[in-house]
Amino acid sequence: MKILAITALGALAACGLLASSPAVAQKLAPGLWEHSMTVKSSDPRMAEGMARMQKEMANMTPQQRQQMEALMAAQGISMGVGVGAGAGGPAITAKVCLTPEQAARDEMPPPADGDCKHTSMQRSGNTLRVKFTCTGKRQATGEGEYTLESPKAHRGRTTVEAVEGGKTVRMDMNHTGRWLSADCGAVKPRP
Repeated sequence: MKILAITALGALAACGLLASSPAVAQKLAPGLWEHSMTVKSSDPRMAEGMARMQKEMANMTPQQRQQMEALMAAQGISMGVGVGAGAGGPAITAKVCLTPEQAARDEMPPPADGDCKHTSMQRSGNTLRVKFTCTGKRQATGEGEYTLESPKAHRGRTTVEAVEGGKTVRMDMNHTGRWLSADCGAVKPRP
């Protein structure tokens, strides 16, 4: 499950990189955003872990599910897991609240795991290419390409390599971001 955490956090952080570059001409609209990712991994244990997590979530009592959602909401995330369509991997969706202040500063909320840092950022028009490294408990390197299609939509891809059990595991993600509403509802902005 460590790999899944790196994948989800890395991709969410990478999506945030697109908006954090002040050189991008368009700005993202403030409000509730949904980020969807499909994930493929060189490690079959990841697919097994995702299937196990889906089963565990389906078997949770309403109270357990509410507690889990409250813990995630406290970090500014509403998250779901499903089967990926077309990409052959599991799909992860996360709802994130982008405040008007963050949108005005061209930034997205930071990832929950503060151990990820940019090592390279190159912009061409509305496309941003990035490289990043994650240290600490979750060690990984990655790169991605993100295209801001409008103030209410972006898409991209991310590749992450992490060491798990002494083996290098590669994860390939395709993701999209879409603006849902100006009101974030129960999803609180990330601190």
